[in-house]
Amino acid sequence: MDFSEFILGNIAQFWHLTGLYNASWQNLVMIAIGIFFIWLAIKKNFEPMLLVPIGFGMLIGNIPFDTNAGLEIGIYEEGSVLNILYGGVSAGWYPPLIFLGIGAMTDFTALIANPKLMLVGASAQFGIFGAYMVALLLGFAPDQAGATAIIGGADGPTAIFLSSKLAPNLMGAIAVSAYSYMALVPVIQPPIMRLLTTKKERLIRMKPARQVSQNEKIIFPIVGLLLTCFVVPTALPLLGMLFFGNLLRECGVTNRLAKTASNALTDIVTILLGMTVGASTQASQFLTAETVGIFALGFMAFIIASASGVLFVKLFNLVLPHDKKLNPLIGNAGVSAVPMSARISNNVGLEYDPSNYLLMHAMGPNVAGVIGSAVAAGVLLGFLA
Repeated sequence: MDFSEFILGNIAQFWHLTGLYNASWQNLVMIAIGIFFIWLAIKKNFEPMLLVPIGFGMLIGNIPFDTNAGLEIGIYEEGSVLNILYGGVSAGWYPPLIFLGIGAMTDFTALIANPKLMLVGASAQFGIFGAYMVALLLGFAPDQAGATAIIGGADGPTAIFLSSKLAPNLMGAIAVSAYSYMALVPVIQPPIMRLLTTKKERLIRMKPARQVSQNEKIIFPIVGLLLTCFVVPTALPLLGMLFFGNLLRECGVTNRLAKTASNALTDIVTILLGMTVGASTQASQFLTAETVGIFALGFMAFIIASASGVLFVKLFNLVLPHDKKLNPLIGNAGVSAVPMSARISNNVGLEYDPSNYLLMHAMGPNVAGVIGSAVAAGVLLGFLA
């Protein structure tokens, strides 16, 4: 072999290893979706902490390469760096750590002051079980139906945790669907709220919440853990970390731990979680008919959950005294998108009465939704695992 043939052979070998040679139209579609997510995060400010890592992860996961070359660079290639980082998703390590941070940054005062708001948060979980029934009717296997239905809780870490246990092959689609609808809360929920309420209901003023003592705040995570996990032990990985993080926040003697959990630890895990979830959406794994079904079912679950919360408050008001009635606009906050859904309740309320601030009232069902979605995930896991 002469020198020119050697050079040409090396050039040909190099060309076969490039992304340009191995690219498919599916890769380009997923890269376009990743860029769109980044655009939504930067230009529209839709959940940038989530969509920027997920969007860029999509770019990483869809750089085409020769999968037969044994390069160990892809997220699904055993032993690659991305595969090791992805282990935190596939093995369910990241979601409980996220819940630890959520607990450390969450103030349950509004829920403690008005415990009946827990019922509003619980009612929003109808979206999960309604979508589960529809998924079964559409031919999904029970474990796949349960993993898909959890999107209705609007809780990304819970969706990842449950899908990693029940339907690992669908986890990328379920996670991206859950985070997408969480980011679109400001677009999806207000029309539902306006459709299901009257102007008179939107103007309801709720009584100021009572003062909550520090002892109550300390007791709440302990009692909350025992009550929920004795009933649904399968929710322990999520609820155990949630209530532990909240105790670190409220006990007054572990401020450094609470600060670390709610800031540095949560930020690190969010970066790894978002990037690896995005990277797991390789075109070959993601662009399937099942993915389309998952997005459709997820959207339906989210609609049902938002509507259920609003309708439950309207029904609840029929038995509440006049001076204790709830504004139905807080019902949408029963989903687990904290604190975005509570802000939506407040913003829509201010449109009709600029002096009627609903944020603190809406935070009650909002944090109850975090607990409720984890309990729902535990129930599904217990029955379907």
